[in-house]
Amino acid sequence: MESHPLCFVLMPFGRKKDPGGGPDIDFDAIYELAIRPGIEDAGMEPIRADEERTGGIIHKAMFERLLLCDFAVADLTTANANVFYELGVRHAARPATTLTIYAAQHAIPFDTNFLRSCPYDLGDKNGFGPTQARRLRFELGQRLRELRKLAHDVSATDSPLFQVLDGYQAPDIAHLKTDVFRDQAQYSTTIKRELARARENQAPDGLGEIEASLGALDSVETGVLVDLFLSYRAVRAWDRMIALYERLPLTLQRSVMLREQLGFAYNRAGRRQEAIGVLEEVIGEHGPSAEACGILGRVYKDLWGEARARDQHPIARGYLDRAASLYQQGFEADWRDAYPGINAVTLLDIKGDEESQRRKQAVLPVVRYAVMQRIKGSRPDYWDYATLLELAVLEEDEAAASRHLGDALAYVREPWEPATTANNLRLIGDARRERGMQQAWLEAIIEALQARSAP
Repeated sequence: MESHPLCFVLMPFGRKKDPGGGPDIDFDAIYELAIRPGIEDAGMEPIRADEERTGGIIHKAMFERLLLCDFAVADLTTANANVFYELGVRHAARPATTLTIYAAQHAIPFDTNFLRSCPYDLGDKNGFGPTQARRLRFELGQRLRELRKLAHDVSATDSPLFQVLDGYQAPDIAHLKTDVFRDQAQYSTTIKRELARARENQAPDGLGEIEASLGALDSVETGVLVDLFLSYRAVRAWDRMIALYERLPLTLQRSVMLREQLGFAYNRAGRRQEAIGVLEEVIGEHGPSAEACGILGRVYKDLWGEARARDQHPIARGYLDRAASLYQQGFEADWRDAYPGINAVTLLDIKGDEESQRRKQAVLPVVRYAVMQRIKGSRPDYWDYATLLELAVLEEDEAAASRHLGDALAYVREPWEPATTANNLRLIGDARRERGMQQAWLEAIIEALQARSAP
């Protein structure tokens, strides 16, 4: 089997904020539609950096890839700090074979203006569609093919260190176990594919077998561990998710994202106070965020539901107030994240008093604007349409709710997603019945969501 050169991709993950204030940029779309196929067009095998999923932790596998991959592509758009750090490491080790790219509409830092970069276009509202993808894929493939031809030319230098410092020598890459590295990289890719299959099959035991095969976790690539951790979440194996966290290396345990998701798992496992402890610690250390406040708001919403079921009305009211406040705090931390916003207006609607209705009417249009901007500026997902569905229900717009229900069901990724929306709508329905309102159309929507959430 032919062995293709490895090309390491340094770039942000997911949707990232535009420093200029525009809509979020979907870097996953840029990678999947243009960068990955462009690298493959050049006869190379793409490997994407994954450290951003772990709160910026730089680990052994990351350094190996920076040093040992034959080629590298670095996307400098948004001037992401992790990408620039990795680019510096790469330039210190490799005199050539590194190509920088950036969105032409976004200025890059002055110190990188001298690099021979490849600009690409973003569409309207920072979108990245087929036209932009075709152009970047073609240009990237062409530039990488040229880079392959120049790779063995000692005068073809793209690293500023090698260009400026006379006598600066690169490490002897040939003696850094490149064959072992290639095997490890391929092993990582294989494991991630197995994890994806187990998620698709909703197989917690299959994930457990993969975990057992990894051995000591301190020697496993960080990206694999994070993928496994989130795979347990996808199949709702909360106890296994918690147990895995306790086995992870300390550096991973301390990352914000994993601690937030640990709080999520604790709550889903019914361990409310442990969830509160983890999430309050994160907020205390790093300040309010849409994610941490949103998950903590969900903890208090569940506590409200439990107290309500036991007819503990005074404490239930306190939990409801706390949940609504946390969701609103999370929305105010990032107005572009509609998740805590929709939960805030839903709980305000459920509370039903005059002050809560006034606050709901003030926040609701901002939530709608936030989700519409996400849909216009990038690829929509389940939560975008679920939010529009919930907003329509809150405004008692049956026709819009029916329309958005179809959109949401088409975008379901994990069964717990429609179950969460069904639960929210059930709470709205219960509160309305207590106020003497009967809405058969809302019950039909809830039933459709519950049917879609079945494993």
